[in-house]
Amino acid sequence: MIHHPGRAAIEPKDGHDRSADAADAPPRFLVDVRSATLTVLAVLAVILLLQYAQALFIPIVLGLLLSYALDPIVVRMTAWRIPRPAAAAVVLIAVSGASCWLIYGLRDETTALVQQLPQGAHRLRLRLETEQLRTTAAIQQVQKAADELGKAADAAAPARTESGVQRVQVEEQRFNIGDYLMWGSVGVATAVMQMVLILFLVYFLLASGDLYRRKLVNIVGPSLTKKKITLQILNDIDRQIENFLLVQLFTSIVVAVATWLALRAAGLHQAAVWGVLSGVFNSIPYLGPVVVTAATAAVAFLQFGTIHMAVLVGGLALAITSLEGFLLTPWLTSRAARMNAVAVFIGLLFWGWVWNVWGMLLAVPMLMVVKAVCDHVEDFKAVGELLGE
Repeated sequence: MIHHPGRAAIEPKDGHDRSADAADAPPRFLVDVRSATLTVLAVLAVILLLQYAQALFIPIVLGLLLSYALDPIVVRMTAWRIPRPAAAAVVLIAVSGASCWLIYGLRDETTALVQQLPQGAHRLRLRLETEQLRTTAAIQQVQKAADELGKAADAAAPARTESGVQRVQVEEQRFNIGDYLMWGSVGVATAVMQMVLILFLVYFLLASGDLYRRKLVNIVGPSLTKKKITLQILNDIDRQIENFLLVQLFTSIVVAVATWLALRAAGLHQAAVWGVLSGVFNSIPYLGPVVVTAATAAVAFLQFGTIHMAVLVGGLALAITSLEGFLLTPWLTSRAARMNAVAVFIGLLFWGWVWNVWGMLLAVPMLMVVKAVCDHVEDFKAVGELLGE
């Protein structure tokens, strides 16, 4: 029924109450197409920027993570009346010296591993020749037929010299390890330079203390509510990143020690090297354990020359990383970050696509930062809910 001021009520011609239809109609969500389009374009622009400038963003993110990891030690030293710049320098020198000492301590085992490569390659060649001799008679007959057909094709197309054009055979270039060593040396030099720049960034972050925290609080404006929310976000980020780094350090040490003991019991040479590598690659979710398992299996095959030993050694490495990955790390990470496994896996895929291996290594802490921001900002709480448990 439709009412007009000063007029009688006009009934619809069909006698149907349209207000009842409007009440019973399902709710519809109105979408601003222009706003949604601008949002999608902005997100795509940010993704392209992250991919294009990854050489800039990755060292910054690594520097921030290292500063989070070392800041508690610097704070403890400042409590002993040591100036913060001096404390930051001492901590960085100590960490760099310990890393160099660890690498130097493993030099003998690494050298022995490299020296075993020719012998391992020889065993692999013999193994392949043995397997080739054990091929079935059918495959041998097929190969023989293919050879005969190839000879017939060569006889049917002789070299044409009467027209002044001679047949040319292209030979592939032999493998030259010197080229790979040259490119590898360039890559190592670039990595060393980036590491030096990261150390300088970490030093400046540690020496500045809470300078940028206070600047962010001042930037948000004079509102006390905004300052309080900003402090809550920063404190939440600090807590989650610190807990994540502690979890990673603890699980990496557990994996390194367990792998070293298991491979040593299996009789694998240079077990300590593979233990350290297992602990390092354990920081890369999903991909790291696969790399370690494949590498240890290959080395075991080169050393022992048997398939069952390769399966045994690779299975030991896989069992250790699987127990840690499916039992220990999820429990500790869930207590530290409160994020669901699906969101973490999708985040790993996304950041791995954007920044390759570095993206997979840095995906979880960056997801923690995003969740901490979304949990305290009203407009983004839906994203925080999707990331949470």
